[in-house]
Amino acid sequence: MNTSTRRRDPVDEAAEELCEAVLGSLRRSDQRARGRQYVRGLLATEGRKSIRNIAQQLGGPAAEQNLHHFIAGSTWDWQPVRTALSRYLEESTPLTAWVAQPMAFPKGGEHSVGAGHRFDPHRGQMFRGQQAFGIWFTSAGVNTPVGWRLFLPSEDAEESYEECAVTGVLDTVRQCRMPSRPVVLDVRGIGTRSTMNRFHEAGLPVLARIGASARLLVTDPALPGYGAGAAGARDILQSVRGLRVPVEWPDPSHPGARRTSLVAAVRVMMPDPSPVRRRELLLFGEWTDPRRPPARLWMTDLTRLAPAAVLRLTKQARRVSAVASAASVREVGLRDFGGRSLSGWHRHVTMASVAHAARCLGTRVSRAGELPDPAPSRNHGPRRPAGL
Repeated sequence: MNTSTRRRDPVDEAAEELCEAVLGSLRRSDQRARGRQYVRGLLATEGRKSIRNIAQQLGGPAAEQNLHHFIAGSTWDWQPVRTALSRYLEESTPLTAWVAQPMAFPKGGEHSVGAGHRFDPHRGQMFRGQQAFGIWFTSAGVNTPVGWRLFLPSEDAEESYEECAVTGVLDTVRQCRMPSRPVVLDVRGIGTRSTMNRFHEAGLPVLARIGASARLLVTDPALPGYGAGAAGARDILQSVRGLRVPVEWPDPSHPGARRTSLVAAVRVMMPDPSPVRRRELLLFGEWTDPRRPPARLWMTDLTRLAPAAVLRLTKQARRVSAVASAASVREVGLRDFGGRSLSGWHRHVTMASVAHAARCLGTRVSRAGELPDPAPSRNHGPRRPAGL
């Protein structure tokens, strides 16, 4: 394949444009060159995207040594690269919502940081490896990870699984300093009082999965349960099932397919010892079988959204789950880091995120049958979301 043909490939063009935009935070020219090589290798290498396999595409042992140092031994900071990636995407295809997606990284041994044999709450099963949260940028045309946090459980761990997810999102959004957009947390039972309070204090709207037994107070005088004290979330929704309305939505797992769910919403309050923190929230339920209890329960501070709009927002998480399990994630080697260090893991998944974004943008251009958008301006200053 000649050079002119490569330049016409939308994914190659997107990768070149992205690397030019997001690797500028790397101080040294050799680091920027290694970053471009690594992203190109992730996109071009067949099979497992190990440093050795990538280097074979680029020049053998010397390239392997250079790339290994770039990922495992260098000192460059991955956070500015992630921030630049988020801002680039925002200018290309404006953000709809942030989505926290739990991801498992299978590992054969236990020497890698955070690896072990443990229970994965998201999939509801045991596995051997690492657990992490990807913070995904979702828009009308793109679903791609831009931030990461590795869950590091230990006997004296100060951070729980829930805290890891929330901190990962808040850190990513604070660093990006972009306009405030909703956060969707499709993690079972994460809609606790602690989570809702942390997002409220950060000034970020949030939509989070809530457990069926979570205790809530109904605040609407016209609905059953008002004034009767705290009740379970599922019981509250079952008591208003006569108010359910059908809502149609496109299924991202099956392009072109449309599904219908029954939905209902109730204004509630979380019992809190502090009167200052007691505020009205929206308990939202989705039924896939009208004869059974709600299949999914959510809590949100977006109290003015209509039930149909809330349901569409929850489906951003479904879109991300579909992409996270698709071939595009395997093709850029997000789970293929073979090293043991935390910094090496972060640098690898950062470069893999750039490669994944390039594939998303290039595929979008190919499907549209049009040239890529002009390069976004690099002269903008940081923008601070409300409340952060």
